Amino acid sequence: MQLSRSKPPQRLISLVSMIDVLLIMLVFFMVTSTYLNLDMIPMAQSTDDTVDAAPTQTATGAPMMIRLGPDGAPYLRGQIIETAALSARVKTQLAQDAAAAFLILPSPRADTQSLVTLMDTLTRAGATNLRILQLAASQ
Repeated sequence: MQLSRSKPPQRLISLVSMIDVLLIMLVFFMVTSTYLNLDMIPMAQSTDDTVDAAPTQTATGAPMMIRLGPDGAPYLRGQIIETAALSARVKTQLAQDAAAAFLILPSPRADTQSLVTLMDTLTRAGATNLRILQLAASQ
């Protein structure tokens, strides 16, 4: 008579510990990640291809438009303008009209830091009526 041992049942791999680890990682990344609130920067939006120009124009003149190039340099009337010169122009504009509007047209390839730097330059010069314009593609 030959006796044979029965094979022990194969152990199943439990996924409970792996799910616990993934849950802990999910909570960790949710807590430590930075959220960017894109609604904190007011954008001029068009409705049916018309832009409401009333809030951006002042009583004495048209708003000053500053274009932010792909290299991060500000352009005023097609020419690169240095930060100190831009600040002086903004102060001059505000001396003429305290509620002057300033429009910023950033290039899609300009980085966010350049936009923040430009906005900081304008606000340090005393500008409070800033708008960021975004060109939409024609459909």
